[in-house]
Amino acid sequence: MTVTEKIGQMCQVNRDSGNLLQAVKAGRVGSVVNEVDVDKINHLQRLAVEESRLGIPLLTGRDVIHGFKTIFPIPLGQAASWNPSVVSEGARIAALEAAGAGINWTFAPMIDISRDPRWGRIAETLGEDPYLCKTLAVAMLDGFQGDDLAKPGAIAACAKHFAAYGASESGRDYNTVSVPEIELRNVYLPPFKAIADAGVATFMSSFSELNGIPATASEFLLTQVLRTEWQFNGLLVSDWESIPQLSIHGLTSSDKEAAAEAFNAGIDMEMASSAYAGHLETLLREGKISEADIDAKVRHILRLKFQLGLFENAYTDTADFPAVANAQHLDAARHAAVQSCVLLKNDNRLLPLAPDQANTIAVIGPLADDAQEQMGTWVFDGDSQYCQTPLQAIRKLCANTSITFSKALDYSRSKSRDGFDDALRIAHAADIVILFMGEEAILSGEAHCRANIDLPGIQQELIHEIAALGKPLVLVIMAGRPLTIGSIIDQVDAVLYAWHPGTMGGPAIADLLFGVEVPSGKLPVTFPKLVGQVPIYYAQKNTGKPAGPDTYVHIDDIAVNAPQTSFGMSSMHLDAGFAPLFPFGFGLSYTEFAYENIRTNSNQVTMGSTIQIQAEITNIGTFTAEEVVQLYIRDVVASVTRPTRELKGYKKVTLEPGQSKTVRFDIHTDELAFHNRNMELSAEPGLFHAWIGSDSTADLKTEFTLSD
Repeated sequence: MTVTEKIGQMCQVNRDSGNLLQAVKAGRVGSVVNEVDVDKINHLQRLAVEESRLGIPLLTGRDVIHGFKTIFPIPLGQAASWNPSVVSEGARIAALEAAGAGINWTFAPMIDISRDPRWGRIAETLGEDPYLCKTLAVAMLDGFQGDDLAKPGAIAACAKHFAAYGASESGRDYNTVSVPEIELRNVYLPPFKAIADAGVATFMSSFSELNGIPATASEFLLTQVLRTEWQFNGLLVSDWESIPQLSIHGLTSSDKEAAAEAFNAGIDMEMASSAYAGHLETLLREGKISEADIDAKVRHILRLKFQLGLFENAYTDTADFPAVANAQHLDAARHAAVQSCVLLKNDNRLLPLAPDQANTIAVIGPLADDAQEQMGTWVFDGDSQYCQTPLQAIRKLCANTSITFSKALDYSRSKSRDGFDDALRIAHAADIVILFMGEEAILSGEAHCRANIDLPGIQQELIHEIAALGKPLVLVIMAGRPLTIGSIIDQVDAVLYAWHPGTMGGPAIADLLFGVEVPSGKLPVTFPKLVGQVPIYYAQKNTGKPAGPDTYVHIDDIAVNAPQTSFGMSSMHLDAGFAPLFPFGFGLSYTEFAYENIRTNSNQVTMGSTIQIQAEITNIGTFTAEEVVQLYIRDVVASVTRPTRELKGYKKVTLEPGQSKTVRFDIHTDELAFHNRNMELSAEPGLFHAWIGSDSTADLKTEFTLSD
C-alpha cells in the first residue's frame, strides 16, 4: 500500500461528501457513514472492490442505537427491564434490519455512566450504575455482533464514548469533564473494560475533555488504558469532527496540529472531518508521526474488514434478510416495551383497569396518539407507519368500552390553553381518566440538555385542573430522561413511566394498564425530587455526617429568628431532604413480594474464593409476576472510602401467587475489588454488609468478612 492509500483507510467520509465516488475509486476512503440506501452502498462497494487499485471494501457506519426500522425502547428504557435477554434481542433485530440495508458497523452501545438527568444523552445510556451497565452492554454487544462477525446479520459494535462523557458539567453536551482518576477507574471505566473483554470490535473517543485533555487527544485514555492496560486490538474511531474540534477546545492551533495530537494519542480513523486526509502525509514527512504507527492503525481497520467477511463478499442482497418490522420483530419490540415500563405509583390498587369496569375512559394528552414521538431520540431510520399508539391500542383492547380522546395540548411544550376546555369536558364525563404526558423525542438526545426537567409547557397546569375533578386518574409518562414530577405526584392515583417506548409502545402500555401484562420494570437511574438535588444517585459515599430521618430538618420547620446553628449537622438540602423521589432499582408490581431469611454459606470468605448470599422471595399477592431481585454490598472500611451500597447482582424471577423461591448469588472476591490509592485493582480484607431486596433501599441485611 502507498502512504496515500494507507491514510485513505483511516478516513471515514459522510455520504454527501463532495467527490465521494472519485475518492472511493482512488482508495482515499476507508469507511462511509450515514448511507442507508442498499443500492447506493452496493455501488460504493463495487467502486472500492472492483475499481480501486487494491480492491479494499468499505466499512459502512450508521447510528443504529435502539432499532433500525423496528424501534425498541430507548436504551435507558431497555435498562429499566433489567433483562439482558431483552437488550440482546433488541440489538440482534436492529443489526439484522440494518445489515439488510448494507450497514456493517453501528455506533452503539453507548455505555457512559450518567448521574445527571439534565444531560440529553442520558436517554442513550444504560443508567447510573457500572454493574447494571456492563451486564446490559455485554448483552447488547452479543446482539449486534453474535459469535461471528462474518455471519449474515452481524454488524460491528462500537463502545462509546470513551470516556466519562456522562459526567459533563451541568449536564451540558460537549462540556468539560473533571473526574479524579480513582473515580474514573471505579465508576466510569468498568463498563468499557467489560465490553472490551467481551470482544467489542471498535471504540469511539468522546467529544468532551477529561481533566484538561480532550478525550480524542488523550494518550492516557487511548493508549495507556485502552491499548496497553486492556490490550484492546480493535479499531478506534473519533467522534464526529472531534479531531478539528481540538483547536476549538484550545488544545491545538490548527487542523494539522489536531491531526498530530489525535494520531499520536491513538485514533485510527477520523469520522467525517478531513484533518487526517489533509495533513498526515505532511506530518509523516516532517517526522511528527511514524509510518510504523500508520501501519498499526491500518491493520486495526483491515482486520475488522476481514472479520466482517467483506473481502469474501462486500455486497448486500436484500433477499438474504427478512422483511423489516415483520411480525416477529414487532412482537419482540412489544415485549421489550412491556419489560421496560416502570410502575411508580398505584394508590388504592387502581391499576390494572378492567376493559369493562368503566362506562367511559377519557384518554387525554399530546403523547397519547403520536406515533413519531413515542419512538424517541436518535431514530434516523425509524418509520412511524409501523408504530401503534396507546390510543389505538386502548381502543382495540377496550372494544366494548366508550373511549373519548382529547389531545389537550398540540405538543408537549405548548403553552396554549385552547384545548383545556375540551379535555376537562371529557374528563368530567368519564369514569376514569388516563393522561399521556411527558416530553417530545427532540427534547432528549444529543445537544438536547435541559436545565429544568419538569414536565415541559403547561402540562402540570392541565394535570392540576383535571385532578381537581376528583376522577380516578392514571398518568403515563413518555420521556427520554427522569423528569422531576414531585409537584404532581400527589395529584394522580397511578403513574406508569414508559420512557420513549418505541414502535410497539402503544400495545405494551395498554397491556400493562389493563392487566394483560404485569409491570416488572425497575429504575436504572435515581429520580430526584427537585433538579437542585442533581447529581443524586444511590451509590453515594457516607460522608462524615451522613443524613438520616432523625437528623433532617425541613426548611419550613425552622423557627423565625432561629439562632444560628447547623440544622441536623448532616449532608442534606433543607428544602428537599436527603432522599430522592424514587430510588435506583425501584418499581412496583400488581402483586407484592416478601423478602426474608437472608444468609450466607459462611460468615467468612478467603481471598480468591466465592461466597454465596441468598434469600427467600415469596409472592404474597394475587398476580403471577416477575420480580427483579437485587443484591447490594458495602465494603465498610477500606483504604479509600467506598459507596454506602453497590449493586453486585440481580436476577429476574417469575413467581405465581403464594410461590416462594430461594434466590442465590455467588460472589467471587474479585467482584469486591476496587482501584485503591495506587490505582491498583484489588479487594481488601475486612467487613462487608450485604442486602437483598427489591431496590437500592433494601433493608434485609447480612454481613461477612473477607480475609487474606
